[in-house]
Amino acid sequence: MADETDLRTEILAAALGAMEDGVAVLDAESRVLLWNAAAMEIAGFRAADLISRPLPEGLYEADVHPHAPQPHWERPVLVHLRHAKGHTLPAMLRQVPLRDALGKRFGMMLRFHPVEEVDTLAHGTNEEEGLLGKHLEHSQADMEGRLEEASHEWATNAVPFGLLWITVDQAAGLRKTHGRDAVEAMLTIVERTLLHALRPTEILARWGSNEFLVLCHERSAEMLEAHAQHVCELARTADFRWWGDRVGLTVSIGAVQAGEGEKLSELLLRAQRAMQRSELAGGDRVTG
Repeated sequence: MADETDLRTEILAAALGAMEDGVAVLDAESRVLLWNAAAMEIAGFRAADLISRPLPEGLYEADVHPHAPQPHWERPVLVHLRHAKGHTLPAMLRQVPLRDALGKRFGMMLRFHPVEEVDTLAHGTNEEEGLLGKHLEHSQADMEGRLEEASHEWATNAVPFGLLWITVDQAAGLRKTHGRDAVEAMLTIVERTLLHALRPTEILARWGSNEFLVLCHERSAEMLEAHAQHVCELARTADFRWWGDRVGLTVSIGAVQAGEGEKLSELLLRAQRAMQRSELAGGDRVTG
């Protein structure tokens, strides 16, 4: 019986060790029981230095708005992961409580991967040139045509679609302190960052001077809002520097799904007002 249990343990450890995501298994006292090869590659810490010891202090920090509720850790959240060499990198991390048959918690599993890999999970190509070539050609005039097509398909064939109206919270302040050139450079960086959050079927376009519009085809308002939350989280990772100074960026998003009988002009107005409510609430958030 003991041999069979040992074999099952070895098989489980081997399966977790083969995963492409970083995986750490902790006991009830948060000591490391397993640290797989992917975790070592991503975070730089060797398993031999961690097993039977607590996780390194400050290994990760959640990237959430200071006034936002604490994240629901059983879903992936954006964190800053501290590498063994001292630098940090954005990553998506999920905490999974481990419980016995009676529901008592006896450990925790952490699963994480660098945010640069998020777009490979059903978001299309991982090559930046492919992403840029696929989306950046869409001007506001192009987008207006796509919106008319999507509205027609919704009215005639019930093909669902929704909009993300996005503004960068720091744009107005940056224009005052650093000028128009700095804002344009910032918007270019944000645009490239947003592309990594979009699916191949989605269309991104600059909308007005400082904003973006995304045409989505989620099946429900709930799915659209969840996707918008991912976009909002990823936008925080935009690496914008001006004259050597890194400027932290966040976005406010209005996420709305087309309603039955709703005109395109009404949908656009609803998306814009939802975005404005996100701004008024402090930014760095999604409003539906």
